[in-house]
Amino acid sequence: MADKAIVVNEPDSASLWTQRDPTWVARVLPLLKVAVKAWFRSDVRGVDKIPEGGALLVSNHSGGVMAMDVPVIAVAFWDHFGTERPLYVLAHDILFLGPAKEVFSRTGFVPANRKNAQDILQSGGVTIVFPGGDYDVFRPTTSANRIDFEGRTGYVRTALEAGVPLVPVVSIGGHEAQLFLSRGEGLAKLLQLDRLTRMKFVPVTFGFPFGFSLGLPPNLPLPTKIETRVLDPVHITEEFGDDPDIEEVDRVVRDRMQLALDEMARTRRFPVIG
Repeated sequence: MADKAIVVNEPDSASLWTQRDPTWVARVLPLLKVAVKAWFRSDVRGVDKIPEGGALLVSNHSGGVMAMDVPVIAVAFWDHFGTERPLYVLAHDILFLGPAKEVFSRTGFVPANRKNAQDILQSGGVTIVFPGGDYDVFRPTTSANRIDFEGRTGYVRTALEAGVPLVPVVSIGGHEAQLFLSRGEGLAKLLQLDRLTRMKFVPVTFGFPFGFSLGLPPNLPLPTKIETRVLDPVHITEEFGDDPDIEEVDRVVRDRMQLALDEMARTRRFPVIG
């Protein structure tokens, strides 16, 4: 019964990426600006480093259930390039279940898989991927300023096969919206969520107004200042040769991101305040 439920609810990923509506994006942009500019005081630098044509943005992921990485980056991207330039987000299938499917697909969210990424990049679109996924976004607060993709290197292969540059993006502050105590891997297995919904974690957090929470209900994120930096593009074959070592490329990308994150952490005076 559980397997059938998954099949019935599986999104039609082959068509979702074509449903992005720039008119719809222009309508929701003012609302996103209120959240990222007023509440999170977002500061994004280096957007002009994103090259023309297809590009794969690769970023760390912070903030748990209410992660704000995408809105922060999207607002800066559209402010600079305009809403007509396609920006897509490779996201977890759970975002495309029920009525949320239409909202997310019209904004540019697509299920995270290799085919969708290839189609988007080869069409000249820009997409952003969070290789660490839920492993990264639910990391404990003690690891807030650590770049860790859990060994996932598929993003390098995706950029290489599509012939587009990788553009590292680093953010700090989003993981200060509440305290993240544990990813809750064991609890997810106990509840069989890993098998039923592909969710491997039930994050244990502490925040306002519910105190301790297991992801739901979500606590209200504190008005933490989110700072984001777009780093120099990585042209894989130019830098690593025609037959690059995928793991070496991944290591170099993560090292550059970690170096930038460490520098941002040193200049951040106080948690939440920034």
